[in-house]
Amino acid sequence: MTGRLRRRRSPPSHDGQVLRLAFLTGLPGSAVALLLLWTGPYEGVVRWTLTTLVVAGWLGFALALRERVVRPLQTLSNLLAALREGDFSMRARGARSDDALGLAFLEASALADTLREQRVRALEATALLRRVMDEIDVAVFAFDEEERVRLVNRAGERLLGQPAERIVGRTATEVGLDAPLEGETPRTLDRAFPGGTGRWEVRRAPFRQGGRPHRLLVLSDVSRVAREEEREAWRRLIRVLSHEINNSLAPIRSIAGTLRGLLDAPVRPDDLDDDLRSGLAVIAGRSEALGRFMASYARLARLPPPEPAPVEVGAWVRRAAALETRVPVRVAPGPALEIRADGDQLDQLLINLVRNAADAALETGGEVSVGWRREGERLEVWVEDEGPGLSETTNLFVPFFTTKPSGTGIGLVLSRQIAEGHGGALTLENRAGARGARARLVLPAGAAAET
Repeated sequence: MTGRLRRRRSPPSHDGQVLRLAFLTGLPGSAVALLLLWTGPYEGVVRWTLTTLVVAGWLGFALALRERVVRPLQTLSNLLAALREGDFSMRARGARSDDALGLAFLEASALADTLREQRVRALEATALLRRVMDEIDVAVFAFDEEERVRLVNRAGERLLGQPAERIVGRTATEVGLDAPLEGETPRTLDRAFPGGTGRWEVRRAPFRQGGRPHRLLVLSDVSRVAREEEREAWRRLIRVLSHEINNSLAPIRSIAGTLRGLLDAPVRPDDLDDDLRSGLAVIAGRSEALGRFMASYARLARLPPPEPAPVEVGAWVRRAAALETRVPVRVAPGPALEIRADGDQLDQLLINLVRNAADAALETGGEVSVGWRREGERLEVWVEDEGPGLSETTNLFVPFFTTKPSGTGIGLVLSRQIAEGHGGALTLENRAGARGARARLVLPAGAAAET
């Protein structure tokens, strides 16, 4: 090498290679024909005429061969370029399945049909997604890596009080969404926006578009839902209280009117004292029942949050079972476990379940069984009875619903409230393959230690 950079020669084009090979293909025959022509006993005019015909034919066939090879490739490239540009209407003519080139054209046409169908489905899905985003009553925003708004739906426009044209492209700080865009997710946030004030549930999720990271922000107004639920709860409360209070006040009002009539009568009956005692006894009994009802409701509404402390599961179950003396209560053996929970509330819960099971067993003369076991990170405590079973399972956990003549209808509600306060669940169902019902209490065992 002389120290100078040599210029790299670019590879020959496909058209040039085809043309060169076409010339080389006709070269031997043309050379032989010209050699015989110029060495034979021919006149000069004949030689030049035939030479011109041979060379012209040679060049014509070479160029025709090049055109026959290159033209279909150009057609195929145009078809692929149209597909790349999104034009799926172009088709190649003369495509046949018994020809290699025609088969390539057929496959390109089939690809165009497939891409067209996929684009139609994508457009329909995009239109549906836009329609859903516009119709849902949840504010949705999309931010790029620079925290600029790239997408907003109608609910987001109403929340910020601006059209999408004025929101897209602005930063989260400029539109007042910097606080929801940071921090934990999901969470609730009390915030005032131009389009509304209240409590909002904030949810975020990352996604990628065009190979770049983006974030999706969803703001839903939970205060309105809470207000609707609160109004519905008040309606149910007023309906229940009105029903129970009217049930007690109606006989009190009737007996009080009767007693007033006896006292105002011109001639009082001889058994007036007995009537007064009987009427006052009824009034006192209904007043006490109404007082018990109100006390039960206040007890349900004032359940304090649990105060966790170590609770030995076996001792807890045996203690609750020992308090029931009306029917035999059998305690099945279980593993020695200790959990952290509110012992007083768990006692109240399990005593309610055992008492309900005993009430059912008394009807048939059966027994009650209590046991516990650990399943992974959960503790399961079950109470089974040999009673008649459950005839009504829909309203078991409805406040003040009871099938007992002297029941208050809050035992199971209070028990489930205690279970959910500990992060657990309480279910009640008929036993499978046996008579009676089964109560199943599931509590998170977590780091429960085997003692």
